[in-house]
Amino acid sequence: MDLPEAVNLARQLEETVSGKKITGVITEFSPHKFAFYYGDPKDYETQLRGKTVSTVLAHGGFVEMHADDTVLLLSSGLILRYHAKGEQYPRKHQLLLEFDDGTAVSASAQIVGEFSCRKEGEYHNRFYDAAISKPSPLSDEFNEAYFTRLISPPELQKLSVKAFLATEQRIPGLGNGVLQDILFNAKIHPKRRMETLNADERENLLYSIKSTLKEMTEQGGRDTDKDLFGIPGGYHTKLSKKALRQPCPVCGGTIVKEAYQGGSIYFCSECQKI
Repeated sequence: MDLPEAVNLARQLEETVSGKKITGVITEFSPHKFAFYYGDPKDYETQLRGKTVSTVLAHGGFVEMHADDTVLLLSSGLILRYHAKGEQYPRKHQLLLEFDDGTAVSASAQIVGEFSCRKEGEYHNRFYDAAISKPSPLSDEFNEAYFTRLISPPELQKLSVKAFLATEQRIPGLGNGVLQDILFNAKIHPKRRMETLNADERENLLYSIKSTLKEMTEQGGRDTDKDLFGIPGGYHTKLSKKALRQPCPVCGGTIVKEAYQGGSIYFCSECQKI
């Protein structure tokens, strides 16, 4: 779950379930070996049932639902869906919340999914702690001075641009999915080392991070992902599996897909020279 999708899912959940009382909680309905729960999932019903959703927030790639004194955290590769009263639930899910008006929300893991249910302030994870403490790239605090400090440590200079941006959540919510268009817009090859970027390229990279994520978020997420109602996002990805057989939208060149550092990278062979 990257930042644009997390922000939009949190907004949609806020609009649909805020003020509703949780009347039922089902966990592990269809066990998934890569669905990870903080605490015993059997305790989630006791912790959540009878409580009222007050607000839903996004921190990086996390969606955080507050219900009275309890916080439900949803992260990683989860499919979240809203179900109207009487609507059939998905055949497989790892978490289901039922509300007092007959509606429900389900969460299903794709490759991996993470859940946490705890009292305020009880959950700590280095990625979550980073997400709530670091400035969002959508904020004014994520500026040139901050970005310069972020990229300056000498031990990071040998990293590829992809490794710097899309691993360790140095920028919370920026993952391999949104990385492709960010680098395309900045005209930077994902295999370039950080130390090879000149001042203009670093400036272009900062601008692309902020502007690309802003555009993705404002358009309801990417067309490679679906929202709370199963509708694809309105942002049309330039580099993704959807664009692989299409010519580059800028130069008409070839879009290339390669396996790299445990994932896939997409780039234009002409616009993004290594």
